[in-house]
Amino acid sequence: MQRMEFSRRQFLHLATGTAALPVLSRSARAQPYPARAVRWIVGFAAGSSPDIFARLMGQWLSERLGQAFIIENRPGAGGNIGTEAAARAAPDGYTLLQVTSANAWNATLYDNLNFKFTRDIEPVASTVRGLGVMEVNPSFPAKTVPEFIAYANANPGKINMASSGIGTPQHLYGELFKIMTGVNMLHVPYRGSPQALTGLLAGEVQVMFDTLSTSIEHIRAGKLRALAVTSSTRSTMQPDIPTVGEFVPGYEATSWQGFGAPRNTPAEIVEKLNEEINSALIDPTIKARITDLGYSAFATSPSEFGTFIDEETEKWGKVIRAANIRPD
Repeated sequence: MQRMEFSRRQFLHLATGTAALPVLSRSARAQPYPARAVRWIVGFAAGSSPDIFARLMGQWLSERLGQAFIIENRPGAGGNIGTEAAARAAPDGYTLLQVTSANAWNATLYDNLNFKFTRDIEPVASTVRGLGVMEVNPSFPAKTVPEFIAYANANPGKINMASSGIGTPQHLYGELFKIMTGVNMLHVPYRGSPQALTGLLAGEVQVMFDTLSTSIEHIRAGKLRALAVTSSTRSTMQPDIPTVGEFVPGYEATSWQGFGAPRNTPAEIVEKLNEEINSALIDPTIKARITDLGYSAFATSPSEFGTFIDEETEKWGKVIRAANIRPD
């Protein structure tokens, strides 16, 4: 009888201990995020604009959250190689993707992607927006956008428009301008932005929709003439330059960046990262660095960023299809 009682007590003790194990395991798993280093995939080369901003924001998060945010450059196919790697990663918050406007364009530019960006990448936070500038060689007779349109209509097919390649921002911004104004320009793709800018400075081509930060010193030196910026509002860098939209209502073309995570990443992680990034975007030091690079801070909630991406994908998809653009 005494032996049986001992066995019963022993069984109850073991059963109680076993029942507690799942609770302990759940508690152990519920560690504050992040509990280890986070991988941040950038689909472009080191030193590129997406790489620079990923490192800037990664450093901020490392300092705020106490874990390393390690940049992993996976360049190629207009950012698609890095995007696919992120889409295939575990949705645990330990893989992030540097998202750019190229992701919205690529959805239409490329027919056979192994992922769907708007489905497989969870929007986390937007970070910056950059604007372009419609500029001409000083020898070109037009000094304003209306004069440019009038000259183009009087000389159809005689204006050469430079870009850094097919499907690049310079190309798409110019195609949007052509669609909205009806002007006829010949697209001349170069093998990169420096080569296109050199061609414009030399007078090989007449117009280019370049990044303002790249061309600003040439504009200030009088080597290029700025007709208008491509954003919806004037630039703080050069407020005397009008916007294209002041003459072509509704025209707006900007690049943008942010970051995302694999689909089904826990909402609490997404919200935490978004909150930390939005705090960076109002930090005076970070804002000054962004401005120095020729961009402006761009803060949204995850849902707002997702809506923005959907709108950009639809907008530029129409431009790409209308212009029948295909990547090299």
